[in-house]
Amino acid sequence: TGSLIKLVYFSRHEDRSVDGKRKKTVNERLGISNGSRRSYPILGGRLHFVKFETSKINECLDFISSKQLHRGGLDARHWNSEVLANENAVIKATGGGAYKFADLFKERLGISLDKEDEMDCLVAGANFLLKAIRHEAFTHMEGQKEFVQIDHNDLFPYLLVNIGSGVSMIKVDGDGKFQRVSGTNVGGGTYWGLGRLLTKCKSFDELLELSQRGDNRTIDMLVGDIYGGMDYSKIGLSASTIASSFGKAISDNKELEDYRPEDISLSLLRMISYNIGQISYLIALRFGIKRIFFGGFFIRGHAYTMDTISFAVHFWSKGEAQAMFLRHEGFLGALGAFMSYEKHGLDDLMVHHLVERFPMGAPYTGGKIHGPPLGDLNEKISWMEKFVLKGTKITAPVPMAPSGTTGLGGFEVPSSKGGTLRSDASALNVGVLHLVPTLEVFPLLADPKTYEPNTIDLSDHGELEYWFTVLSEHMPDLVDKAVASEGGTDDAKRRGDAFARAFSAHLARLMEEPAAYGKLGLANLLELREECLREFQFVDVYRSIKQRENEASLAVLPDLLAELDSMSEEARLLTLIEGVLAANIFDWGSRACVDLYHKGTIIEIYRMSRNKMQRPWRVDDFDRFKERMLGTAEKPPCPHKRALLFVDNSGADIVLGMIPLARELLRRGTEVVLVANSLPALNDVTAMELPEIVAEAAKHCDILRRAAEVGGLLVDAMINTQDGSKEISSSVPLMVVENGCGSPCIDLRQVSSELAAAAKHADLIILEGMGRALHTNFNAQFKGDALKLAMVKNQRLAEKLIAGNIYDCVCRYEPAS
Repeated sequence: TGSLIKLVYFSRHEDRSVDGKRKKTVNERLGISNGSRRSYPILGGRLHFVKFETSKINECLDFISSKQLHRGGLDARHWNSEVLANENAVIKATGGGAYKFADLFKERLGISLDKEDEMDCLVAGANFLLKAIRHEAFTHMEGQKEFVQIDHNDLFPYLLVNIGSGVSMIKVDGDGKFQRVSGTNVGGGTYWGLGRLLTKCKSFDELLELSQRGDNRTIDMLVGDIYGGMDYSKIGLSASTIASSFGKAISDNKELEDYRPEDISLSLLRMISYNIGQISYLIALRFGIKRIFFGGFFIRGHAYTMDTISFAVHFWSKGEAQAMFLRHEGFLGALGAFMSYEKHGLDDLMVHHLVERFPMGAPYTGGKIHGPPLGDLNEKISWMEKFVLKGTKITAPVPMAPSGTTGLGGFEVPSSKGGTLRSDASALNVGVLHLVPTLEVFPLLADPKTYEPNTIDLSDHGELEYWFTVLSEHMPDLVDKAVASEGGTDDAKRRGDAFARAFSAHLARLMEEPAAYGKLGLANLLELREECLREFQFVDVYRSIKQRENEASLAVLPDLLAELDSMSEEARLLTLIEGVLAANIFDWGSRACVDLYHKGTIIEIYRMSRNKMQRPWRVDDFDRFKERMLGTAEKPPCPHKRALLFVDNSGADIVLGMIPLARELLRRGTEVVLVANSLPALNDVTAMELPEIVAEAAKHCDILRRAAEVGGLLVDAMINTQDGSKEISSSVPLMVVENGCGSPCIDLRQVSSELAAAAKHADLIILEGMGRALHTNFNAQFKGDALKLAMVKNQRLAEKLIAGNIYDCVCRYEPAS
């Protein structure tokens, strides 16, 4: 557009090399081959969205140059040396600027702009976003955003209404299949042009800002003005309906200066928005199209504009049609131009391959962004240090950078003076899209389309406020642990402080605009915190605590196993489930539990927790589970083929809770796969740490040792039995796979390909812990038998979910649906 430059770029990142031996054995066991069906691999990477004001084109050029984007990026040397050698690089561009700035790009950076057709780009960008991003589309009525999940098999046809200076209406029938079916010359340019003449406003944003404080009744003729304040109910018009825009100006003996610029701006905005809304609906009606998406610089994420268009479509269609908007509105053309590169490998991306993250300084789609583009961690830290929080407003000491500069700075600066509602109060943040080709949908979900991981809906403001308080109160303790985990150095303290400011800024942003980051559940909020820690290079905050707790628990494991082995089958099964629930009390994410740690050693707490286990539990399906496991007089037991055990915390939880349960399943001839986090989150055990814990536990137990050897967990272990070969071949394997995530919760629409492969033959799923079995997946339905086990360590969650109290237990068993 004439006012903003949008830049979309892709950065590759190398795969972390994971413990190869475990992976190799697991992959062989699960039948995963390394051969890919693609002729060229999709590399993992990130899709970045940045914007600059056209008047600051030099900043854009500096940014491209500093990140070497015109030479394939800073990481080009790792993956493609040809790009560097090629000095005559080409950047794809679309829109008027592709012509206007072509010489400047050539002169400053030595690159040619390859001009792509603007409409091709808009449609390609919209198609990509609607297919690849889960909650890209939203409706906007009376200030309320509702994110809409669109089934990409049912996406076409749709009408794309692009409101720039003029308006284009494009009927989209598929990828690359579209036609411009209509348009109108009354668009954003009309609003800006007339607005300038009538109000003397200098900029488009200033004009929008004025409309916010306007009252159109002083200028527009309403139905009530004609009918003495009455509705014209016979034809369904209310008294407040506009009969004639600017109609009152005829009869009033007033000059232009007698009208408030605010009122003029609002009348004008309504006149143009209603007109566009009406024409769009009529075109959709003519072609039998259900969905209308609006975009273009006129919208700018401006709440009132979206409301007005939505109202018009709703009014003229009598509620049959809905206006929808896109979160990445404004980047459609740039994204389409990016998509036009041959071999970008993004064509058959699925929604489960993309994970959106919000690093500090993720740009807004509407409104201004303030601050310099940030290069490295150090710049980011000094940027965070300059921020001060006042209430929920975050301000940077001025002058910090030339006002209104854009790029990857931190926060936008309100353009308005005084306490008025900003024109971009509803502007949405655009994150960085991480492309993870190895993510898949968990194959055992009964219905992936209707699956919603989050049990707690944060669109309820009270709920949001409560969890924000919990997270804010937990912050000082977390920062202390984070700094200590990096040796308490000055550098670690600086990073810890920057993390606290950054995460507080995220929370403040969300309190102000809960929909800023798209559809948000508690799981996303907890993940945002972990991401934020990683952004400031805190890799594993609880590392030493986890090691200490694992060692203490492993020391008492042999006694526990001996005690279990002395019991009858029935008593043992109950003791095992009690053991899992009791051990699930350990959780550094819970305030109540952190207080417990001051009262005794973890073994003392575990014993206390075990002794308090009184049945019936708050949710108690143990008897049904026991029947399935042990059979009845009429029905002998039939062991499960393979069980997936989603594990939770380190220490007693894994060692004294889940490993003994895994051992019992192995003893019954069920293959066991322990599913753990790919990246650290709180004190959760990771897939990298598990093999060592299992190896340690196996020293005292033949069942575990044999199963771990078959499952490839003890690759280097010596086989001590006299005739081991026969014994081992008859044993079922114990395996470890990573789940593909780094959060205390799990969204089963995005799991690692190795977990998806392991799930194919599984018929029992055990989800353990508050994050994976209560915050998320409490209501999830599966194709296999499911057991959800957790101790509730939060009073509010207990009340909401199970009408119970803190420390109540959940043992929910659901046979395959």
